[in-house]
Amino acid sequence: MAPSFQDTSFISRATDTTTASNPKRRKLIDDDHHQPLLPGLPDHLAELCLNLVPPSTLYSVCRSWRRVIYSSTFPPFLSLYTLSTGHNSTLQLSSFDPISSEWSLVTPSPPSLHRVCLHHPSFIARNLPMQSLSVAGNLVFLAGTTVDLLPALSHPLIFNPLSKTWSSAPPLSTPRRWCAAGVTRAAVVVASGIGSQFSQTVARSVDKWVFRETNLFDEKSEDSNGVWKKMQSLKDVKFSRDAIDAVGCKGKLYMVNGKEGVVYDVNSDEWSAMPEGMVGGWRGPAAAMDEETLYMVDETKGVLRKYDDAMDMWVDVVKDEMLKGAEHIAVGGGRVCVVSGGGVGILVVDVVASPPELRVLDTPVGQQVLGLHILPRMCPAEVY
Repeated sequence: MAPSFQDTSFISRATDTTTASNPKRRKLIDDDHHQPLLPGLPDHLAELCLNLVPPSTLYSVCRSWRRVIYSSTFPPFLSLYTLSTGHNSTLQLSSFDPISSEWSLVTPSPPSLHRVCLHHPSFIARNLPMQSLSVAGNLVFLAGTTVDLLPALSHPLIFNPLSKTWSSAPPLSTPRRWCAAGVTRAAVVVASGIGSQFSQTVARSVDKWVFRETNLFDEKSEDSNGVWKKMQSLKDVKFSRDAIDAVGCKGKLYMVNGKEGVVYDVNSDEWSAMPEGMVGGWRGPAAAMDEETLYMVDETKGVLRKYDDAMDMWVDVVKDEMLKGAEHIAVGGGRVCVVSGGGVGILVVDVVASPPELRVLDTPVGQQVLGLHILPRMCPAEVY
């Protein structure tokens, strides 16, 4: 069973509960951990029955059922992950559990992430980007910048939320920053960017890596997860000086830089111009739901839109003041999550409901969100 946001608790309003839990959640049935999950059934059969129940219902009943929803046998529900910076200007990865309504900090993080510089005196008016993407339920950190304005990562880093483990992706031939990056159908593509110094070759280069999860932690193999392959180069270097999200949809990657848009077909390794209606209406952060439907926020007008490929036009979904100045977007499980201007506050739109339903999720206190992802939930260190 694929993870989903079918449980409406994800879109309920929550405050920073990293250290304080909801007292109502603690009023559970005082059960014995060794008692059967369901009277008259062995636990392995009981778990099959409980797998059909919404996790929020199981969470509120008793401790043994609460443990079930975080076990490896229970279908993992989706959670929201944020990359953010706090008062000490260091990069932090946090996870919001929609069932417990709690934020938790992901620790420890690899030392190489600590080299990422998010603020620099030469760029007072902007944050330095940390580029990341999700693939096959994993979070991949691709590119960042050091305080010396050099590439921060010698090779991409992979975080698996289900096991809470870190591993290394194959190294790029040239570590870079300010590139275009995207994923479609488990193919990760990095285009353009700047290495330790500007190079026409790197600025036009395109590399592809096919993610293979089954061998991800095979330490016996030096090449356990494939390699980056050189693909057809870009015709110019226009994408080299910006951090661009290449949005994957139906086997293609869509990327916009200013008023110019290009499309990369991963299978045929061909570049083409973006349809006029698509690029003309692309006015803010965008993402694709299940790689089938493109959603985009017009950050000036505060409107969430989806793309109609038959009509080559963007269609309004919902308008809200919180969408103005939108900086980041993530989609999954029928929800569109948007970080409002300033990186504080997340608007969650249920696009499956008719009309769409909106809820606000408060970000952890003192944190400015720099990136947003929807991934399977983590298993907490202790399940009450």
